[in-house]
Parts: sequence; C-alpha cells; structure tokens
Amino acid sequence: MSTQKNLSAPPAQAQPADAAVETRLITEAPRSPSQRAWARFKRNRFGYVSLWLFAVIMLVATFAEVVSNDRPFIAHIDGKTWYPILSNPSDRDLGGDFATAADWKDPFIVGQLSKPGNWKIGTINPHSANSADYFSKSPSPSAPSASNWLGTDRFGRDMVARLLYGFRVSIFFAIALTLAGTVFGIVMGAIQGYFGGRVDLTIQRLIEIWGSVPELYLLIIVASIFEPSLGLLLVLLSLFGWIGLSDYVRAEFLRNRSLEFVKAARALGLSNLQIIRRHVLPNSLTPVITFLPFRMGAAIFALTSLDFLGLGVPTTVPSLGELLKQGKDWLDAWWIIVPTFLVLTITMALLIFIGDALRDAFDTRKS
Repeated sequence: MSTQKNLSAPPAQAQPADAAVETRLITEAPRSPSQRAWARFKRNRFGYVSLWLFAVIMLVATFAEVVSNDRPFIAHIDGKTWYPILSNPSDRDLGGDFATAADWKDPFIVGQLSKPGNWKIGTINPHSANSADYFSKSPSPSAPSASNWLGTDRFGRDMVARLLYGFRVSIFFAIALTLAGTVFGIVMGAIQGYFGGRVDLTIQRLIEIWGSVPELYLLIIVASIFEPSLGLLLVLLSLFGWIGLSDYVRAEFLRNRSLEFVKAARALGLSNLQIIRRHVLPNSLTPVITFLPFRMGAAIFALTSLDFLGLGVPTTVPSLGELLKQGKDWLDAWWIIVPTFLVLTITMALLIFIGDALRDAFDTRKS
C-alpha cells in the first residue's frame, strides 16, 4: 500500500520549479512598449552594432578640429605659452616678420619649435580640411606617406582631414534635411488624413502638381542665379523632401481616426488639435521613425550627387561629392576615389542596418 501511494503521489518539486521559472520570465520581460521595442532592436545584431559604430564615427566627426587640425593644442616658444587651437598667434608673435596668422608648417616656425626648450602638443592628424602644405616636395596630388596617411588631393590638402570634415558636413546636412522634411511631412499628412474629404482631395491634387516640378532643373536654375551654399540647398531640397513621407502619415491618420479611442475623445469634447497631439499622432509615428535612417541616407546621397555635378557647396567647403569629382578627373590618384567611396559605402550600410533594426523594433508581431 505504501508503494502504491508513493507512485501515485505527484512530484513534490515540480510545481514550485515551474512557478519559479514563470515568475523569473515575467519579472525579466520588458513591460513598457518602449522597453519591448528596444529589446527587439537589440536582438538585431547588425543594427545594434551599426548604431554604436555610427554614433562613434559621428562623435569623432563632430569634434573634427580636436582630431585633425594644423594648429597644435599648446605651443611653448621662447618662454611663452600659446593655445593656437583656440587663438592662433601671428607670425610676428613667434619671432617672424609678418602680422598674418602663423602657419605651423612654415619652415621658420618648425625651426623655432626644434630649438631647446621649445615644444608643442598637436592633434593626431596635423592637418585641417583647407590647409595645404605649400612647402611639400611632392607634387599634388601626392601619394600616401608618413605625413599624409591617405595622400593629398589636387590642391595639396590632406585626404584624411577632407574626409573627416566632409563626412561631418554631409551628416549634419542630412540630419537638418531629414528633420525639416519629417516635420513638414507629418504636418501635411496629418491634415490630410485627419480631416479627409475635400481637404484631403484638395491637398493631394496640389501635392501632385508640386511633385511634377522637375527638381533638378530648379536646382540648376537657382545655382545659375545665386551662389550655392548649404543653406540654399537645404531650403530647396526641403521643398520636395516631405512629399513621400506625407503619404505614409496620411495613411496612418486615415486608419487611426476611425478607431474607438478617437471617437471617445471626440465625444468627450476634445478639440481636433488635442486629439491629434495626444491620441492620433503617437499611434501614427511608426513609419516615420522606421524611415528616418533611410531618409538620412537619401539626403547624404543627394548632397554628394549635387556636389559631384558642381551644383552643391563651394569648393572651400569639404565635400565627399567634390572628392569623387576629383577622383574622376585624376584616375591615377587612387587614394582620392577609393577612400571616399569606402566612406560613403560604409555610411550607407550602417544606416540601412539601423533602419532594418528599427523596422524590427516596431513590428509588434515579433515577440
């Protein structure tokens, strides 16, 4: 009888063990929607690593003057200490004859620093984007060397500095263009999708008319009248960059405005602006956030293409498109085209991986 009782009795440790496992899974699982989205984002290894790599590259490019600069941090000459990276002294202050700003590649200043007791602390790459070494013995463009790690362009400017500063210009321009196009696209798409009817039809016809304007021809006309600049390009490209995004926002608003919580908010007497801001807009931002990296990549590609065609920024502004144009003109100088192509390829790949991870993060079907 005792043996039968022992066989029929349930295991004493089975139920507590299952309960402990279930409790651990519940406590470790993310609770808020943002935590669950971040957990799905981190599961995409390529996107997660790409986000950190892009953040590091962007941080280095933001402080490009600290990494690559022809002026040192500190210089001690003849008993005086200077901070050229903040305020560059004149050539006369360092013992020279001219009142112009000191050129730290000048053989006279190099000789001053070689004297006993004189010293300087410079940046990792002692070149700026627009500084040319007029005292170099190699003709421009020169091949990579110990003083110029990736060589120089046709004007004798260091390629590492041009790439670093050019990447910063491109990424900041892309961020500004993405923000401008996103804000305007959200506003136009929200008005169309929320009100619908004649408002939607009228704005949609106007968008179709405006979208049929040849953007490249408009840029050519404006470039022939005004001097190209980053501000002018930002305004012109922002006039067309919002059209594609507004269609997605319009579709989300058309879907969400008929849901029960919107009807309840309208019945409670909330104004249209309050309903849009509190209820409809937060539930319609998924395509906006998902497309942000792809829009940034498109903005970088647009600026690079315009600079390559000569319709972008002036030559004094560091630009990846201008380097590509130099590489086309100087095919034997491989050190111009190859690093520029690699920078663009790596940047686009990182943005694509980040965009794919954001798409997975906001896909609620993935647990």
